[in-house]
Amino acid sequence: MFSNKINCINVAVMKSIKKYTNQSSYSSLSRNVQKSLKFSVFGSLNPSNLVITRSTTILCVRKNGKVVMAGDGQVSQGSSVVKANARKVRRIGDDILVGFAGSTADAMALMERLERKLEEHPGQLFRACVELAKAWRSEKYLRRLEATMIVADANQSLELTGNGDVLEPQPSSGGDILGIGSGGNYAVAAARALIDRPDTEAEEIVRDAMKIASDLCVYTNHDYIVEIITIQGKGGLSTTTTNEGKPEEGVQMIANAV
Repeated sequence: MFSNKINCINVAVMKSIKKYTNQSSYSSLSRNVQKSLKFSVFGSLNPSNLVITRSTTILCVRKNGKVVMAGDGQVSQGSSVVKANARKVRRIGDDILVGFAGSTADAMALMERLERKLEEHPGQLFRACVELAKAWRSEKYLRRLEATMIVADANQSLELTGNGDVLEPQPSSGGDILGIGSGGNYAVAAARALIDRPDTEAEEIVRDAMKIASDLCVYTNHDYIVEIITIQGKGGLSTTTTNEGKPEEGVQMIANAV
Protein backbone atom coordinates (compact mmCIF):
# COMPACT_ATOMS: atom_id res chain seq x y z
CA MET A 1 0.00 0.00 0.00
CA PHE A 2 2.81 2.37 0.90
CA SER A 3 4.69 1.57 -2.33
CA ASN A 4 1.53 2.24 -4.38
CA LYS A 5 1.20 5.70 -2.81
CA ILE A 6 4.84 6.41 -3.61
CA ASN A 7 4.34 5.35 -7.26
CA CYS A 8 1.24 7.52 -7.65
CA ILE A 9 2.97 10.55 -6.20
CA ASN A 10 6.05 9.86 -8.30
CA VAL A 11 3.91 10.13 -11.45
CA ALA A 12 2.40 13.41 -10.22
CA VAL A 13 5.84 14.78 -9.44
CA MET A 14 7.13 13.92 -12.90
CA LYS A 15 4.18 15.72 -14.50
CA SER A 16 4.93 18.81 -12.41
CA ILE A 17 8.61 18.63 -13.38
CA LYS A 18 7.80 18.60 -17.09
CA LYS A 19 5.21 21.37 -16.76
CA TYR A 20 7.17 23.87 -14.70
CA THR A 21 10.86 23.13 -15.37
CA ASN A 22 10.86 21.86 -18.98
CA GLN A 23 12.96 18.93 -17.79
CA SER A 24 12.17 15.46 -19.07
CA SER A 25 13.38 13.43 -16.11
CA TYR A 26 14.09 13.60 -12.40
CA SER A 27 17.81 12.91 -12.91
CA SER A 28 18.21 15.94 -15.15
CA LEU A 29 17.35 18.29 -12.27
CA SER A 30 20.06 19.83 -10.15
CA ARG A 31 21.01 18.09 -6.92
CA ASN A 32 19.52 20.86 -4.74
CA VAL A 33 16.17 20.66 -6.55
CA GLN A 34 16.17 16.87 -6.17
CA LYS A 35 16.75 17.21 -2.44
CA SER A 36 13.93 19.73 -2.14
CA LEU A 37 11.52 17.44 -3.98
CA LYS A 38 12.46 14.46 -1.85
CA PHE A 39 11.94 16.38 1.36
CA SER A 40 8.71 18.14 0.43
CA VAL A 41 6.97 15.22 -1.28
CA PHE A 42 8.40 12.04 0.15
CA GLY A 43 9.48 13.23 3.59
CA SER A 44 6.01 12.95 5.13
CA LEU A 45 5.55 9.49 3.59
CA ASN A 46 8.81 8.06 4.82
CA PRO A 47 8.04 4.88 6.80
CA SER A 48 10.10 6.20 9.72
CA ASN A 49 7.67 9.13 9.93
CA LEU A 50 4.63 6.86 9.97
CA VAL A 51 5.44 5.19 13.28
CA ILE A 52 2.34 5.07 15.45
CA THR A 53 2.88 6.61 18.85
CA ARG A 54 2.68 3.82 21.38
CA SER A 55 2.54 4.86 24.95
CA THR A 56 1.36 4.01 28.41
CA THR A 57 -1.81 4.78 30.34
CA ILE A 58 -1.85 7.49 32.99
CA LEU A 59 -5.12 8.39 34.73
CA CYS A 60 -5.84 11.07 37.32
CA VAL A 61 -9.18 11.36 39.16
CA ARG A 62 -10.18 13.98 41.72
CA LYS A 63 -13.27 13.27 43.85
CA ASN A 64 -14.49 13.78 47.43
CA GLY A 65 -11.29 15.36 48.73
CA LYS A 66 -8.93 12.82 47.15
CA VAL A 67 -6.59 13.06 44.17
CA VAL A 68 -5.62 9.66 42.77
CA MET A 69 -3.15 9.11 39.94
CA ALA A 70 -2.19 5.75 38.46
CA GLY A 71 0.08 4.54 35.68
CA ASP A 72 0.93 1.10 34.33
CA GLY A 73 4.45 -0.34 34.30
CA GLN A 74 4.91 -1.68 30.78
CA VAL A 75 7.92 -0.55 28.74
CA SER A 76 7.88 -1.55 25.07
CA GLN A 77 10.56 -1.37 22.43
CA GLY A 78 9.08 -2.00 19.01
CA SER A 79 6.96 -5.13 19.31
CA SER A 80 8.72 -6.39 22.45
CA VAL A 81 7.98 -5.81 26.11
CA VAL A 82 11.31 -5.04 27.80
CA LYS A 83 10.03 -4.22 31.29
CA ALA A 84 6.76 -4.77 33.12
CA ASN A 85 7.11 -2.79 36.35
CA ALA A 86 8.51 0.64 35.50
CA ARG A 87 7.50 3.61 37.63
CA LYS A 88 5.74 6.30 35.55
CA VAL A 89 3.93 8.11 38.35
CA ARG A 90 6.19 10.06 40.69
CA ARG A 91 6.09 12.78 43.30
CA ILE A 92 7.62 16.21 43.52
CA GLY A 93 7.83 16.80 47.23
CA ASP A 94 4.87 15.45 49.18
CA ASP A 95 2.05 17.37 47.57
CA ILE A 96 2.51 17.15 43.78
CA LEU A 97 1.93 14.09 41.60
CA VAL A 98 3.42 13.73 38.11
CA GLY A 99 2.57 11.04 35.56
CA PHE A 100 4.20 10.85 32.14
CA ALA A 101 3.75 9.09 28.81
CA GLY A 102 6.35 9.00 26.06
CA SER A 103 10.12 8.91 26.19
CA THR A 104 11.32 8.20 29.72
CA ALA A 105 14.50 10.27 29.44
CA ASP A 106 12.53 13.20 28.02
CA ALA A 107 9.92 12.97 30.77
CA MET A 108 12.58 12.95 33.49
CA ALA A 109 14.24 16.00 31.92
CA LEU A 110 10.88 17.80 31.94
CA MET A 111 10.27 16.83 35.55
CA GLU A 112 13.59 18.39 36.52
CA ARG A 113 12.59 21.57 34.66
CA LEU A 114 9.22 21.57 36.42
CA GLU A 115 10.92 21.26 39.80
CA ARG A 116 13.02 24.33 38.98
CA LYS A 117 9.91 26.28 37.96
CA LEU A 118 8.22 25.31 41.22
CA GLU A 119 11.25 26.55 43.13
CA GLU A 120 10.93 29.85 41.27
CA HIS A 121 7.15 29.97 41.90
CA PRO A 122 6.52 28.07 45.14
CA GLY A 123 2.92 27.09 45.74
CA GLN A 124 1.88 28.20 42.23
CA LEU A 125 1.51 24.99 40.24
CA PHE A 126 -0.44 26.57 37.39
CA ARG A 127 2.10 29.33 36.85
CA ALA A 128 4.99 26.86 37.01
CA CYS A 129 3.29 24.65 34.39
CA VAL A 130 2.63 27.61 32.10
CA GLU A 131 6.26 28.69 32.34
CA LEU A 132 7.39 25.14 31.60
CA ALA A 133 5.05 24.90 28.60
CA LYS A 134 6.34 28.22 27.25
CA ALA A 135 9.92 27.01 27.55
CA TRP A 136 8.98 23.61 26.09
CA ARG A 137 7.63 25.29 22.98
CA SER A 138 10.24 28.02 22.54
CA GLU A 139 13.59 26.59 23.64
CA LYS A 140 15.42 24.63 20.97
CA TYR A 141 16.60 21.95 23.41
CA LEU A 142 13.16 21.32 24.91
CA ARG A 143 11.32 21.30 21.58
CA ARG A 144 12.80 17.89 20.81
CA LEU A 145 11.53 16.30 24.01
CA GLU A 146 8.73 13.84 23.27
CA ALA A 147 6.55 13.34 26.31
CA THR A 148 3.16 14.27 27.74
CA MET A 149 2.59 14.88 31.43
CA ILE A 150 -0.22 15.09 33.98
CA VAL A 151 0.57 17.20 37.03
CA ALA A 152 -1.74 17.42 40.04
CA ASP A 153 -1.77 18.86 43.54
CA ALA A 154 -4.50 19.36 46.13
CA ASN A 155 -6.11 22.19 44.16
CA GLN A 156 -5.91 21.37 40.45
CA SER A 157 -4.95 18.85 37.78
CA LEU A 158 -3.21 19.88 34.55
CA GLU A 159 -2.06 18.22 31.34
CA LEU A 160 1.11 19.49 29.65
CA THR A 161 1.97 18.81 26.02
CA GLY A 162 4.88 19.62 23.76
CA ASN A 163 2.67 21.93 21.71
CA GLY A 164 2.67 24.44 24.54
CA ASP A 165 -0.74 23.39 25.86
CA VAL A 166 -1.67 23.50 29.54
CA LEU A 167 -5.04 21.77 29.74
CA GLU A 168 -7.44 21.61 32.65
CA PRO A 169 -9.98 18.77 32.91
CA GLN A 170 -13.53 19.26 31.74
CA PRO A 171 -15.66 20.42 34.69
CA SER A 172 -17.92 17.72 36.08
CA SER A 173 -20.33 17.55 38.99
CA GLY A 174 -18.78 14.25 40.08
CA GLY A 175 -15.12 15.23 39.88
CA ASP A 176 -12.19 15.84 37.55
CA ILE A 177 -10.65 13.30 35.16
CA LEU A 178 -7.50 13.46 33.04
CA GLY A 179 -5.90 10.66 31.01
CA ILE A 180 -2.96 10.40 28.62
CA GLY A 181 -1.18 7.71 26.66
CA SER A 182 -2.33 5.06 24.22
CA GLY A 183 -4.84 3.71 26.74
CA GLY A 184 -5.79 7.12 28.10
CA ASN A 185 -9.05 7.39 26.18
CA TYR A 186 -10.20 3.97 27.40
CA ALA A 187 -9.39 4.87 31.01
CA VAL A 188 -11.09 8.29 30.77
CA ALA A 189 -14.23 6.76 29.24
CA ALA A 190 -14.45 4.16 31.99
CA ALA A 191 -13.82 6.76 34.71
CA ARG A 192 -16.53 9.04 33.33
CA ALA A 193 -19.01 6.20 33.50
CA LEU A 194 -18.21 5.66 37.18
CA ILE A 195 -17.52 9.11 38.58
CA ASP A 196 -21.15 10.24 39.01
CA ARG A 197 -22.04 7.19 41.08
CA PRO A 198 -22.30 8.29 44.73
CA ASP A 199 -21.07 4.95 46.06
CA THR A 200 -17.66 5.09 44.32
CA GLU A 201 -14.50 6.79 45.57
CA ALA A 202 -11.64 8.16 43.50
CA GLU A 203 -9.29 5.24 44.16
CA GLU A 204 -11.91 2.67 43.24
CA ILE A 205 -12.70 4.55 40.02
CA VAL A 206 -9.03 4.72 39.06
CA ARG A 207 -8.41 1.03 39.71
CA ASP A 208 -11.48 -0.10 37.75
CA ALA A 209 -10.73 2.27 34.85
CA MET A 210 -7.08 1.19 34.69
CA LYS A 211 -8.14 -2.46 34.61
CA ILE A 212 -10.41 -1.77 31.64
CA ALA A 213 -7.67 0.19 29.84
CA SER A 214 -5.19 -2.63 30.51
CA ASP A 215 -7.59 -5.16 29.01
CA LEU A 216 -8.07 -3.07 25.85
CA CYS A 217 -4.65 -1.48 25.19
CA VAL A 218 -1.81 -3.84 24.24
CA TYR A 219 0.75 -1.28 25.41
CA THR A 220 -0.69 -1.18 28.95
CA ASN A 221 -0.33 -3.95 31.51
CA HIS A 222 -1.86 -4.71 34.89
CA ASP A 223 1.22 -3.79 36.92
CA TYR A 224 0.50 -0.24 37.95
CA ILE A 225 1.30 2.14 40.75
CA VAL A 226 -1.33 4.31 42.47
CA GLU A 227 -0.45 7.57 44.22
CA ILE A 228 -3.02 9.30 46.45
CA ILE A 229 -3.26 12.76 47.96
CA THR A 230 -5.93 13.12 50.65
CA ILE A 231 -7.02 16.68 51.42
CA GLN A 232 -7.62 17.04 55.15
CA GLY A 233 -9.37 20.14 56.41
CA LYS A 234 -7.75 23.50 55.70
CA GLY A 235 -4.87 22.65 53.44
CA GLY A 236 -3.84 19.55 55.36
CA LEU A 237 -2.57 16.66 53.27
CA SER A 238 -1.81 12.99 53.67
CA THR A 239 -0.17 10.89 50.97
CA THR A 240 -0.33 7.21 50.07
CA THR A 241 1.55 5.08 47.56
CA THR A 242 0.22 1.70 46.49
CA ASN A 243 2.25 -0.63 44.29
CA GLU A 244 0.56 -3.13 42.04
CA GLY A 245 3.46 -5.42 41.15
CA LYS A 246 5.88 -3.29 43.26
CA PRO A 247 7.50 -1.04 40.64
CA GLU A 248 11.17 -0.37 41.18
CA GLU A 249 12.42 2.98 42.47
CA GLY A 250 14.93 4.90 40.36
CA VAL A 251 14.63 2.53 37.42
CA GLN A 252 16.75 3.44 34.42
CA MET A 253 15.24 2.70 31.02
CA ILE A 254 16.80 3.04 27.58
CA ALA A 255 13.60 2.26 25.69
CA ASN A 256 10.64 4.60 25.49
CA ALA A 257 8.09 4.21 28.24
CA VAL A 258 5.47 2.97 25.84
